[in-house]
Amino acid sequence: MSDPMIGRRALLRGAGGLAALAALPSLSACGTGTSRVSSGSNKGGGKTVVVRDSGGSYGAALQKAIYTPFTQETGIQVKVLNLDDAPLLAQIKQGRPQCDLINNSMMSHLKYLGQNALEMLDHDRIKSINSAKIPEAQVTDHAIGSSFYGQCIAYRTDAFGGRKPESWADFFDTKGFKGGRAMCSPDGDLPELEFALLADGVPADKLYPLDVDRAFKVLTRLRGDIKKFWDSGPLPGVLLSRQEVTMSTVWDGRVADLEKQGVPVTRQLNGMRRQFQGYAIAKGAANVDNAYRLMDFSLRAESQANLAKAFPSNPSSPLAYARLTEDERNALAGAPKYYDKGFDADVDWWLKNESAVTKRWLEWARG
Repeated sequence: MSDPMIGRRALLRGAGGLAALAALPSLSACGTGTSRVSSGSNKGGGKTVVVRDSGGSYGAALQKAIYTPFTQETGIQVKVLNLDDAPLLAQIKQGRPQCDLINNSMMSHLKYLGQNALEMLDHDRIKSINSAKIPEAQVTDHAIGSSFYGQCIAYRTDAFGGRKPESWADFFDTKGFKGGRAMCSPDGDLPELEFALLADGVPADKLYPLDVDRAFKVLTRLRGDIKKFWDSGPLPGVLLSRQEVTMSTVWDGRVADLEKQGVPVTRQLNGMRRQFQGYAIAKGAANVDNAYRLMDFSLRAESQANLAKAFPSNPSSPLAYARLTEDERNALAGAPKYYDKGFDADVDWWLKNESAVTKRWLEWARG
């Protein structure tokens, strides 16, 4: 993958497909991934740690903000693999994981856990959980949440005579807010059932378990106005820029560059769906001690803030935002002024229901 905001589906594949690939012959030679080694001091006698991330601009930001400073502080060299879930899981199941630390979605970590592919964490070895005040919901026995991305509304500011959409009810109101819409396909991310329910008056704290029948009933009312189902991060911005739609769902970090370029678009964060990214240690990892050290370093409030300066990543640590300038902080969907506007995706519910919902979504989209 070239970017974690392109090909989210690679992070959210069903556990069944991963299990099937786990039975393949050895992939330890790993022709499916690429690697690089961080720059920095060489003290420490060849100590190494191997971390999986998704590469691209996100990987470059991790190198700058996390890996290189970590090597400079500890002398531990960081080798990076850009590898999708299926081949990595296959390696772990064969007892030969090429990586030690896994940077992935918390939903994917749960799928790995279902395959017994993660080490149980000793939280006492991760001091930054407490020092950075990582939210309790993002501290699990096998993974720790480090950041999130938000799915929200993007709209053209010149489309509605000065009016601003304030909610998902406005997104679904094509009479009051005229123009076409774009929404995400399951090839890009989880189906957007929550947004339909919010538009229909369901409170954010009462969303789960999702009323699937009600959600599809609301979606059907909008179906004729959906001009495109997007499957990659840049596409909503392209559709808005070309005025093919007046509103689209979007990953929150995708709007800022367009605004800087003078495109009349902005975002609305009310009802934003958050999905967290985090760290876990591969079962049978060769460098467990160093994996703990890199995880601990990455979760520091200072490290999360540095990453947010290099990439539109929303830190899980509330203390990280205080280390940013006001402009840097308010550009992020995780800023205190915005945080309560959103909700966390219930990954347990989605793990149980993703396959059935996706099948129904595909049938609905075909009309």
